[in-house]
Amino acid sequence: QVQLVESGGGSVQTGGSLTLSCVASEHTSSAKCMGWFRQAPGKGREGVAAIVTSYGNIVYAPSVLGRFTASRDSAKNTLYLQMNSLKPEDTAMYYCAARSCGTWSGRLEAGDYNYWGQGTQVTVSS
Repeated sequence: QVQLVESGGGSVQTGGSLTLSCVASEHTSSAKCMGWFRQAPGKGREGVAAIVTSYGNIVYAPSVLGRFTASRDSAKNTLYLQMNSLKPEDTAMYYCAARSCGTWSGRLEAGDYNYWGQGTQVTVSS
């Protein structure tokens, strides 16, 4: 069972930056495609950024494109999310998720992911 542990959340003001990290307990093909989701109070879980193919292609939600950057350090089994120009609407619990890389549906769907971390809170104040 792959375990994912997130860190790096916190409270910042509008325009600030944070970097989230997600460490996977093992490197396995069943969890090779990793991504970030977020969930604000009263809302569904939304895909933010994810590696969607075994080649490392990364896709972003339109709401974060140009502000957030996802990257992976395979040697450390770690996925990062650099978040810049943060806005109050970015406030949410951020989750790391992983699945096996296969044919991508073209959408960041939480239901496609088998493994989930506990989440790290990001709060952006105006």
